[in-house]
Amino acid sequence: MLTILRQIIQEVSSADDFKEALDIMVKRIANALATQACSIFLRDLHRAEYVLVATQGLNPDAVGKVRVPLNKGIIGLVAEREEPINLDDAKKHPHFLPVEEIREEAYRAFLGVPVIYHRQVLGVLLVQQEEPRRYDEAEEAFLVTLATQLASIIAHAEASGDLSELLEDKNQPHELVYAGVPGAPGIGIGKGVVVYIPYDLDSVPDREPEDVDLEIQLLHAAFATVREDLRLLEERLYPSLPSEERALFSVYQRILDSSDLGEEIAKHIHAGNWAPGALRHTIQIHVQRLESLDNEYMRERSADIKDLGLRVLACLQKNTRASPRYDEKTILIGESLTPADLAEVPEGCLAGVISMQGSSNSHIAILARAMKVPTVMGVSDAPLQDLQGKEIIVDGYYGQIYVSPDAALYAEFDRLIQEEQKLDAALEEVRDLPAVTKDGHRIGLMVNAGLGADISIALAAGAEGVGLYRTEVPFLMRDRFPSAEEQRIIYRQLLVSFAPRPVMIRTLDVGGDKPLPYFPIKEDNPFLGWRGIRITLDHPEIFLSQMRAMLRASHGLNNLRVMLPMITDVLEVDESLRLLHKAYVEVRDEGYDIDMPQLGVMIEVPSAVYQARSLAKRVDFLSVGSNDLTQYILAVDRNNPRVAGLYDALHPAVLRALIQVVESGHQEGKHVSICGEIASDPVAVMLLLAMGFDSLSMNATSVGRVRWIVRHVTQKNAARLLHEVLGMESAVMIRCHMELALERAGLGNLIRAGR
Repeated sequence: MLTILRQIIQEVSSADDFKEALDIMVKRIANALATQACSIFLRDLHRAEYVLVATQGLNPDAVGKVRVPLNKGIIGLVAEREEPINLDDAKKHPHFLPVEEIREEAYRAFLGVPVIYHRQVLGVLLVQQEEPRRYDEAEEAFLVTLATQLASIIAHAEASGDLSELLEDKNQPHELVYAGVPGAPGIGIGKGVVVYIPYDLDSVPDREPEDVDLEIQLLHAAFATVREDLRLLEERLYPSLPSEERALFSVYQRILDSSDLGEEIAKHIHAGNWAPGALRHTIQIHVQRLESLDNEYMRERSADIKDLGLRVLACLQKNTRASPRYDEKTILIGESLTPADLAEVPEGCLAGVISMQGSSNSHIAILARAMKVPTVMGVSDAPLQDLQGKEIIVDGYYGQIYVSPDAALYAEFDRLIQEEQKLDAALEEVRDLPAVTKDGHRIGLMVNAGLGADISIALAAGAEGVGLYRTEVPFLMRDRFPSAEEQRIIYRQLLVSFAPRPVMIRTLDVGGDKPLPYFPIKEDNPFLGWRGIRITLDHPEIFLSQMRAMLRASHGLNNLRVMLPMITDVLEVDESLRLLHKAYVEVRDEGYDIDMPQLGVMIEVPSAVYQARSLAKRVDFLSVGSNDLTQYILAVDRNNPRVAGLYDALHPAVLRALIQVVESGHQEGKHVSICGEIASDPVAVMLLLAMGFDSLSMNATSVGRVRWIVRHVTQKNAARLLHEVLGMESAVMIRCHMELALERAGLGNLIRAGR
């Protein structure tokens, strides 16, 4: 059997396409088990059915036509139980469901096994025989083994879009539903307008320049043209975006204005390559460097570099980009969209955005949230070419899109849009009001930042300060350590923008999922290795340079707060304090009249939870990094799709750890804040309020909704809910309980569309 199994897997793996692979599998299984019929039914979630997609022995004309409801028949029972069902006479089973089209009335013996991938039932693999008999244990094990192989094939087909094409019922018009990742909340309805990348940078050949000076002149002229084009595109955003929020385009302009990029391309021209070839070579190096990083945020930056490269190439080739025809209500769709693509849509016409690639960290998602344009990212299984001109609904809350919706669905989502507009108006009315509960308890609302563009978005949202500024972004964007003066300029802009509000700047936090390309760290387990404060204490010259830059930047402002990442031991804090005092004395001796900044630590690992009180005695504040803390407590890598479903900050163990940190900090009279996904999760806000956190730090676009929740609840009711959930044993139970609590409080529209 093992030899036959290997042969089947090898032959299936060599198939030209998904359909052929399924056909090969059913034929080979039927032959191997000497049985008369073998069939595969796959799940179609759009219509809640199992579809016959391949068969050997049943009516071949029924393939793609026979559909069994998810909860019906023996097939539905196999999927529901998630285990094999082996029957000597299927007709006698109470769940037997006769289906006329497949002519299975002659078959009695039945063995069906579920096809499961990452705990999700994708379909059912079954064999049948005319005479009543029970398949033996070896045959059952053989079929179970092949089902596990089939699961991987189906999952790959689902990711590539081959599965949706196979399951589509071409005889029945219906809306299609595709899932992605929520990029910006909201509901958008309009017609799909697909934009394509017009130039292929990778196909540009190397060529010896005839005139080096001329090539460099052409390069400078192309840079100047792109700068002006981007300036004009930026101006187009005036009607739909407050001017202070248009700073995202300054990221592009800074890259173009930086002498580093132009000089790097010029070097390749001098080395013997014409301008387009030198541009290609330079852009590829930067893109490969960013894409090689494990950090998702930095990988997304590669799309910005690609877009700039394509725009410069277009100017070098003296071509202009063909502008698509936009609809009055445009759903902008692309393989990998950029902020400039959004800016090119005429005023008032952008109703939604769909990107086949990217995540909620993409620049396109950041800008869409600032513009309040519903966005879904990573819709990889949707056929791009088929979305042009189609009526589309974008659900930015759940990360779903509906193509060609029927009248009833269209009317329902249109109603939800009207209710959304009422909520947005209400949120705007309280933007400048404090986050105070009905019974007078106040909590601070801060923002997380890492890009210059985050600053303006945060200020427009009414944030009370910065609860986390990620200093690693300037380090990751360069091919060398930034100088102390370069760092000072960045920190100064941040501190000035928020003065007199506090700004908590985290010291360099690299390693783990954020390796520096020019400071390579090779480790088998980087998340438990040399990262965060461990690196900077081992390299005090890096720590001191950063401290001096922060202190100089705070001159005359004194709103700086310094935060240490990945603290696991009090000795790390003691050493950091010694270095901070050293830097402080040095900067004071330079003539800077500054105060000693407050120092805090991030509670991100279990050891810090248990030492929180000892840490609080040494510092001025504690800040919980909930993303990492959840990951370490649950031993779950949230970026690993195999286990990401286990990651939930509402796990009882995480909640109890948070309570312990707050109590430890307050026992020493210290401010305790929390940043990370949980701080902006409407379902968790009341629990954090009840725990006693002094401030929450979150994405700027979440500030308004969190403020709304706080102002519509009482501390007393929040404490009651916390007491209730602490008696529960799973994150699922807790999340359901809190969602119900939000609904009862009339706040359900903050976690979904509509009232």
